[in-house]
Amino acid sequence: MLTVSSTMKFNHISFPSHDVDATAAFFVRHLGCSVSDFGSSKILKRHDFDIVVEDAAGRAVQWPDNFHIGFELPSAADVVAMYEDFKLASVVFETEVIRHVRGSRFFCQIPGGVLVEINTREDAAEAYRAGFGRA
Repeated sequence: MLTVSSTMKFNHISFPSHDVDATAAFFVRHLGCSVSDFGSSKILKRHDFDIVVEDAAGRAVQWPDNFHIGFELPSAADVVAMYEDFKLASVVFETEVIRHVRGSRFFCQIPGGVLVEINTREDAAEAYRAGFGRA
């Protein structure tokens, strides 16, 4: 028997930014989102979820330690290629490409102060290759 929670899917993430336009532009340019205005905020669309970038004008924004958004690529070569593309675009990095038991990855800070992880499971140890909803 299916329950409501078993049929639920991820819908969106919402976070504040002091530079909504630059934050949205990053997601459009580098991560393939489309964008629409929602008052002074932006809604970024992906094929399977939305990202709402809220205007934080006049509010202090403090991120919890290690709060980040993660995006997964098919291969380690894709992670390295995106890292190199980001370097050319003067993205602020928190790490270089890390070879990790859970797969290659890097962390960068995007406009608005959000920490983003770009990773792959292709080269992860066998125990970490499957993700949520994947065998």
